[in-house]
Amino acid sequence: MEMPGYNNSFGRIVLPFIMFAEGPLLDGLYWEKWYNNTTLTLQNNSHIYYENLLLGVAQIRQLKVRNNTCSIYPYFHHFLEDCYSEYHYRAEDRSDFGLRNESEWRYTSASSLSPWYWGSMGLYSSGGYMFALPKSKQESVEKLVFLRQNSWLTRGTRVVFIDFSTYNANINLFCIIKLVVEFPATGGAVTSSHIYSVKLLRYVTYYDYFLASCEITFCLFIITFIIQEAIKIVKLKKEYFRSAWNWLDLLLLVVSILAIAFNIYCTVEVSLLMEELLSDAHVYPDFYFLAFWQVLYNNMIAVNIFFAWIKILKYVSFNKTMTQLSSTLSRCAKDIIGFAIMFFIIFFAYAQLGYLVFGSQVEEFSTFQNCIFTQFRIVLGDFNFETIEATNRILGPIYFITFVFFVFFVLLNMFLAIINDTYSEVKADFEVIPSQELQIRDLFRQSCNKALVKLRLKKPEMDTNPADKSLESKEFSATKRKDISKLSNRDSANEKSHLKLSKLQSGKEKLCQKYPSTEDTDAVTAQSYVSTAEFQQLLRYTAELGKELNNTNAKLRRIMKSTQQLKDTSGKTAQ
Repeated sequence: MEMPGYNNSFGRIVLPFIMFAEGPLLDGLYWEKWYNNTTLTLQNNSHIYYENLLLGVAQIRQLKVRNNTCSIYPYFHHFLEDCYSEYHYRAEDRSDFGLRNESEWRYTSASSLSPWYWGSMGLYSSGGYMFALPKSKQESVEKLVFLRQNSWLTRGTRVVFIDFSTYNANINLFCIIKLVVEFPATGGAVTSSHIYSVKLLRYVTYYDYFLASCEITFCLFIITFIIQEAIKIVKLKKEYFRSAWNWLDLLLLVVSILAIAFNIYCTVEVSLLMEELLSDAHVYPDFYFLAFWQVLYNNMIAVNIFFAWIKILKYVSFNKTMTQLSSTLSRCAKDIIGFAIMFFIIFFAYAQLGYLVFGSQVEEFSTFQNCIFTQFRIVLGDFNFETIEATNRILGPIYFITFVFFVFFVLLNMFLAIINDTYSEVKADFEVIPSQELQIRDLFRQSCNKALVKLRLKKPEMDTNPADKSLESKEFSATKRKDISKLSNRDSANEKSHLKLSKLQSGKEKLCQKYPSTEDTDAVTAQSYVSTAEFQQLLRYTAELGKELNNTNAKLRRIMKSTQQLKDTSGKTAQ
């Protein structure tokens, strides 16, 4: 089928788009008949699916590239005269063409704030050759036929946008639709669509006003949070920035402030532009700008909520299990970083291999980014081995088998072994230290009791636990001193052994002065709250204490053995 205004080859490429624009597109935009084929009386307004009001009219826009924006090899100069490159901003054609009497033949620049569109084949600017469809369906058909006959689409056309907006009053939602047809330099056409469903009019019902009050409360909390963090920074100064949780708090503050700013900006812009955009029913109202910023606001809120959930880990770290997990990750961080370097070297090597071998024939390996995502899917068990094998019957199976063996069976199991080994060490260290959970439970109980006493709902109670615990610690210290004196008296028969024991005893006393015993630590920590940093320091001290005690026991065994040998020798000599 030949198309007037286009040569045979290019006409076959744009024919499906022309047929769609003059047929299904206009039928979907202009709903003029009821289900029983009676004419609708909607005051010259179109209601898509009878419920969605078409705001203004639709707009069609195209972007082109200039001729001779690519190089032709000298051998082919006799066969090829024109050369149109892929779309990029520097190669964009902005000169007038065709009849040059209307906006569709003249380039229109967009404002600097208008967002660009990231399509399948490139990143497109917001300007171009554009026109608005008329209000009636018949006039729109005549307009499209006229443009087709005068070759509005050319070989330099790289993308065509069809933009329109609707509003559904039943659910108070705006729908901004962008239909895209890209004409790559390789020929053919690639279609896609982008739909934004946003709530631009945010405060309509009573529930919306309730949400507004929640937003105001959120702003007050953020102001209080800012004041608290400022006070902490002034007090701690450089020490404040050495904690990862403080950095998370700052990140939450920044994201929250940006979300509040986006919310205020979108609300003000909608109130200012809504009446202006809807003032002329024969003009395309550009809601894409407002919808774009509204989606950015939603994304900011999503990121903010994500980090707020992460922050919960800060307040559950007093639990023994949670502390073990956090200690495991912090202790094996260096090993994981070293492993990650080795893992990604091998992973990217296989990605490059897959891109070069299968990239020209397999869509999953068409780009280096797609190769990375495809290999992650292979690790998770989602792969298509038949396609790889059909592309290259030798390298395909070799690539797949070696990748699964080295990455899945070797590297991933090595990663799990690092975490498992570190967790076993941390768990063994935690078994030496008494659990802090009871102390946290006592802290909550004491806080509740104090609150009840202040509210006069409970009588104050005398706390005798500290005296009892101090008495127990004193008794234990006296018993410990008696045991040490007995041990020294028992071994005083031999002068050499006595000197060794006295040195050992003095070493123990110095060690006890440096690292208090666990019983004394219980007496102290039961009366006061132990922070996470002090708890981790106590954990390290206890581990060192255990090593020193093991060395001391080994020395004692050697001394007892030598003493026994001396006794046996003296007995034999006496006989």
